[in-house]
Amino acid sequence: MRHLSCPACGNRVFFENYACLACGTQFAFSPRTGQMAPLFGDNAILACANRQQYACNWTSDDDEPMCRSCRLDSVIPNLSFAGNLERWRKIEQAKRRVVYDFIRLGLPIEPRGPGNQSGLTFQFLSANLTVAPVMTGHDSGLITLDIAEADDAVREHRRTEMLEPYRTLVGHFRHELAHYFFERLVLPSSDIQACRAVFGDERADYQQALQIHYRGGAPPDWGLHFISAYASAHPYEDWAETFAHFVHIVATMDTALDLGFGGEPSQAISDPYTTEDFEALIKAFLPITEKVNEINRSMGQPDMYPFVLSDEVKGKLHFIHMIVAKNSRTHAGNMRTPEVAA
Repeated sequence: MRHLSCPACGNRVFFENYACLACGTQFAFSPRTGQMAPLFGDNAILACANRQQYACNWTSDDDEPMCRSCRLDSVIPNLSFAGNLERWRKIEQAKRRVVYDFIRLGLPIEPRGPGNQSGLTFQFLSANLTVAPVMTGHDSGLITLDIAEADDAVREHRRTEMLEPYRTLVGHFRHELAHYFFERLVLPSSDIQACRAVFGDERADYQQALQIHYRGGAPPDWGLHFISAYASAHPYEDWAETFAHFVHIVATMDTALDLGFGGEPSQAISDPYTTEDFEALIKAFLPITEKVNEINRSMGQPDMYPFVLSDEVKGKLHFIHMIVAKNSRTHAGNMRTPEVAA
């Protein structure tokens, strides 16, 4: 995430802010410009309607009442239930950060509608209101999230139960959107055969593969071939896990560059989201994870990035980098790349 400034006084503000603590100016983040825009005055913009619930701090686009992120929602939590408003706010905050990622990557983030059946839609469901358990997942552009994932205690319990080193709302969205982009950009393209050569054939029986994985676990040498144990379950999940990690990497590098602690290896990268130099990206990323992991340990916190990138995993990440670069040229986003802070 790049440096953001108050449009009135220039004080540093943050992606989640609604107003400047220094001068009191109210603003909203514009996905068109990548900057904060004032709500009042000569250059005032229209805020997303969900700002009234403090569920969104973005601007609305194209005379629409909702912003580019909130327009993707088809079902939101029932806000009359205790705790659901706060859960929804956390979910939307994480989703905005991930939508920002894909705008910066230049990939298509469009709501599903009568004229766009290949678009995205999100539904945020509660197990209390459904007959069957809510399964977080992706189905042909429909991304479902169990809103209980917004409760830290629930999410941490599930993380330990599933033996996962990492589980966050941001991670969920990046993973499920990876499935979406596979179906939209790779499956119908000439790249599908190359993708199968790298990740395996996604046409293999998915449910059977998951049953085998949950019954017997990952193979002992999974770390040599996969970014996570879950990635070893099926090629479809290997793609999604690796794609999500590619986004983790570029987003982390973008923040590190802005904060000025990328070090000498990062000097070859001006924009991690659009760089064509994959080797430079990885070379700069790994030392940062080591440093931040050590900082976290100093505070008794889990590692920021508890993963190891084997040579085979780096090859998979490189393939995804090439797919993203190819499709970014086709589906260019409209956000101007913010300047790195001086």
